[in-house]
Amino acid sequence: MIGRVIEIASEGQHLGRKRGLMTVSCNGAETGRVPLDDIGVLLCNARGLTYSNDLLVQLAKRGAAVVLCGNDYLPVAWLWPLDGHHVQALRMRCQLEAPLPLRKRLWQATVRAKIAQQRITLEMLGKPNVGLDELARRVKSGDPENMEAQAARLYWPSLFGRGFQRERFGEMPNPLLNYGYTVLRAATARAVAGVGLHPSLGIHHHNRYDAMCLVDDLMEPFRPAVDYRVAKLVQSGSNDVTPEAKQTLVGVLAADMLTERGTTPLETCLERAAQSLAQSFENKQASLSFPERMTPK
Repeated sequence: MIGRVIEIASEGQHLGRKRGLMTVSCNGAETGRVPLDDIGVLLCNARGLTYSNDLLVQLAKRGAAVVLCGNDYLPVAWLWPLDGHHVQALRMRCQLEAPLPLRKRLWQATVRAKIAQQRITLEMLGKPNVGLDELARRVKSGDPENMEAQAARLYWPSLFGRGFQRERFGEMPNPLLNYGYTVLRAATARAVAGVGLHPSLGIHHHNRYDAMCLVDDLMEPFRPAVDYRVAKLVQSGSNDVTPEAKQTLVGVLAADMLTERGTTPLETCLERAAQSLAQSFENKQASLSFPERMTPK
């Protein structure tokens, strides 16, 4: 079952547990409740927010991703389950010992999938192709020529106009992208934990200050799904991170993706991608499972 994304954005709330429910209260009065088993991601994006330890323990046991957000809707901390999979120790050992040639092949497949999805996003929005097909074909093992960056230099101006620059703290629609990527990153983190992999040991990203390198690697081919929704919001005149815009971006996890098994929600595709990555580490063969394309609603 696809877990719900729950955001707490109002100030002064308290989150607790009552039987199998997460309760939300303000000044001692209950304002809402959600079944714990329904929660896939809990985004905490408000000042003065408090939690009961019992609630956090129960969410961790269920593998839910609890994300603490700072300014600009960017995550600053995560609650990570200690035991995510029954063979977690074995998989982390295989992940740590993965040879460089294997990691390079895995990154090659990831970059190709990302550029292919960027091309499809432009196609769905009626934008020019700008040669992304050729760049995807030219991606070599490890992407030594950095086709990913070359594709980005063509993709972003085509998507949002020649003056747009993708910056974490930039002007609109960057805040919309930040929020959408936070939702996607949380779901990817949950998928990575669920298959027993360590989030810090990436196949390509290796920033010493990034504790989620593997998550950032695996989510790359899924970013265009967020880009598509942000572009549609911009086309409709949205110029702020409103509750309605947030609801649209949260819905990306249920977006339809075409796969070899038929139409599948994006969140399920994330789980399959994480599972295929874990098996690639165990078998020492690069065999990643990414969706073929997004299907527009």
